Amino acid sequence: MEIRDAHFPGRAPLDAYGDGGFRFAQMSHRGALLCVPSGIYGWELTDPSQFSHEAFLKVFEEIADIEVLLVGTGMDLVPLPADLKSEFREAGILADPMSTGAAVRTYNVLLSEDRAVAAALLAVD
Repeated sequence: MEIRDAHFPGRAPLDAYGDGGFRFAQMSHRGALLCVPSGIYGWELTDPSQFSHEAFLKVFEEIADIEVLLVGTGMDLVPLPADLKSEFREAGILADPMSTGAAVRTYNVLLSEDRAVAAALLAVD
């Protein structure tokens, strides 16, 4: 049996969130998601305390195609660590933390407008 990292190639709107996961492209995923221009990836984070440069490596790898990064921090807004916020700013990315629900809705709107958007979304129950 082959076990692969969760990955959906390409961009897709998020149809639903909650119950510990997300639905998109007629599929579902349990856990957090990282949505970048190359695709939608399973993300191992469960809590904003885990936010670090390493956690966002895929975002930094695709920096040329991202202007806005929406960070869904769970049920409530949790600010990004100051050093991480500075890294995004220096890279030319506007990183905007918000509740996961707000991030999903905003991501879908910006995606429909064909904007250079990415999203890092913690799952909520």
